[in-house]
Amino acid sequence: MQLNFRRQGKGQPVVVIHGLFGSLDNLNGLSKALAEHYDVIAVDVRNHGLSPRSEHISYQDMAKDILALIAQLELERPVLIGHSMGGKIAMMAAGMAPDVIGGLVVADMAPVAYTQARHNEVFAGLQAVIAAGCDDRKTADAVLSEHVKIMGVRQFLLKSFVPGHSSPWRFNVTALLEHYPTIMNWPGLEAPYTGPVLFIKGGESDYLLPEYQADVIRQFPHAKARVIPGTGHWLHAEKPQLFNRLVLDFLAQAS
Repeated sequence: MQLNFRRQGKGQPVVVIHGLFGSLDNLNGLSKALAEHYDVIAVDVRNHGLSPRSEHISYQDMAKDILALIAQLELERPVLIGHSMGGKIAMMAAGMAPDVIGGLVVADMAPVAYTQARHNEVFAGLQAVIAAGCDDRKTADAVLSEHVKIMGVRQFLLKSFVPGHSSPWRFNVTALLEHYPTIMNWPGLEAPYTGPVLFIKGGESDYLLPEYQADVIRQFPHAKARVIPGTGHWLHAEKPQLFNRLVLDFLAQAS
């Protein structure tokens, strides 16, 4: 599958992978900072942004998309940087092709299956906006706010609101809802990835918890971890300068 991507900068290649309901624009601040020193390729994963739609959504499928793009662009041992679901895609790509991937940065995600449904209200709001036929952002926000109470989450979702289509969302709501259990799951790696890995946790987030440490070390034995205090799951947006510095420091050591 040919993914949509944006490329900027020169140097060692770095691939930036967004999370669920996102697009390559979500990590644009990081991409711009990295592009001063690196060849940065930011992607829209399948069923998101301007990349193709598909009824097949597994971490193996999405990792194969990343590996195909790496081969297409002839990237030499890129470092993958993924936030949330993008972190799991990055981890799976490294597990499937360890000799291809030079390292990983995983932002606020663990290599585990999450049993708690975390996005029920989001899906209800997205579907309500579709059903209401909202044709402007203000109306969409009003409908969305009946289900999604946190303004920051609504603002994030509305970045992908594009009216004038049968579905105004720039992601495949139907496919993501149908495969949501797969997205929350984690199939595990067939063998540990022994390259350099940095996990960055939002201090107030519950996605990367101490009880997951054994799962992390088993699959990524050389992993290191950093915590950004006072941030939640959107740590890269809440404290971008600190987040970017941690990534840049890791890349300097990994190269």
